[in-house]
Amino acid sequence: MYLVAIGWMFVVLCMAAAEAMSPVGSVLGAFFTLLLYGVLPLSIVLYVMGAPARMRARKAAEAQAMSAAPDGSGHATGEAIAAERKEP
Repeated sequence: MYLVAIGWMFVVLCMAAAEAMSPVGSVLGAFFTLLLYGVLPLSIVLYVMGAPARMRARKAAEAQAMSAAPDGSGHATGEAIAAERKEP
């Protein structure tokens, strides 16, 4: 996934450099090329593609929290005070 993103950023950087060095281009145009063709779409794509990994990490963290303390209090389970025995 990251290899495609690195390749796309290389292409966008080359486009921005060509825009900046062109006789009819400008540095402002190169900046907007970099922003609108590179950073903005790539950030959206990487965020969407990373959603399953974030969901797996969240479920793993919840499972870890549930297995560590079943009641969520962090204290030992069971009776805190021993039951009083009645004499027959």
